[in-house]
Amino acid sequence: GDTSFDVDGAVFGWFDRWLKGNKRAFPDSTPHVRYFAMGANQWRSNESWPPKGTKSLRLYLDSDGDANSLNGGGRLVAAAPGTDTPDRFRYDPMNPVPTVGGGDCCNGGIVIPGAFDQRGVEIRDDVLVYSTEPLTEAIEVSGFVDAVLHVSSSAPDTDFAVKLVDVAPDGTAWIIGDTIFRARYRGGFDKPAMMRPGEVYPIKPSPIATSIRFGVGHRIRVEVTSSNFPKFVRNLNTGGPNERESKGVVATNVIHHAPGRPSYVELPVVR
Repeated sequence: GDTSFDVDGAVFGWFDRWLKGNKRAFPDSTPHVRYFAMGANQWRSNESWPPKGTKSLRLYLDSDGDANSLNGGGRLVAAAPGTDTPDRFRYDPMNPVPTVGGGDCCNGGIVIPGAFDQRGVEIRDDVLVYSTEPLTEAIEVSGFVDAVLHVSSSAPDTDFAVKLVDVAPDGTAWIIGDTIFRARYRGGFDKPAMMRPGEVYPIKPSPIATSIRFGVGHRIRVEVTSSNFPKFVRNLNTGGPNERESKGVVATNVIHHAPGRPSYVELPVVR
């Protein structure tokens, strides 16, 4: 498909319209939203974002307590889990999960953005991996992808990072988007509060904005871990002012998926 888009033309056209009064440069018929649908490889137009006509698809994180790494048993399913089999992983801030692609901007080249295969990080035991079965029909997701996690930790503060991945039939796992959440701010950035070891808390990271068509035979995958460095600064798990600290502590972090405290993602599916 045509991946090109005249960004400069759209920007200067807008200025010509509103600063110079040239309506022809940016006519009233110009779509309010233009977005590129990956997978379908097409530019789309709509009058709103998320696009009108989407329907939420909820997929639950599930496992037998063995979602660690690409070789684990993590599942992404439509039915809510009926038993409590949480997934645990060891987060060592001195050995963080490295950033491999994804969306990024303006960091001086510290991180190289783009669509990169995630299998190199998915083999780590401190990365939880949840995947659907191969799709029998294509699904287009356009809008904000929300994640809701029920979490606990041995540390007073830690991070939880979420990644959306498109797994091709040959096994390559392409990053679609990512987000991260610092647990101390679960009540708001103006109300930091430490966690109590072992206590379960619901958290909702910032949504991932995307448009992607998951093709037939592909799998939808969600990764959960506690770092994505250096795109996001590490949480040292101390509960202190990380920007003034240099030493961290190892945390045991837990993702719960039990009745009454599920963990899931909400996908805006285009119908």
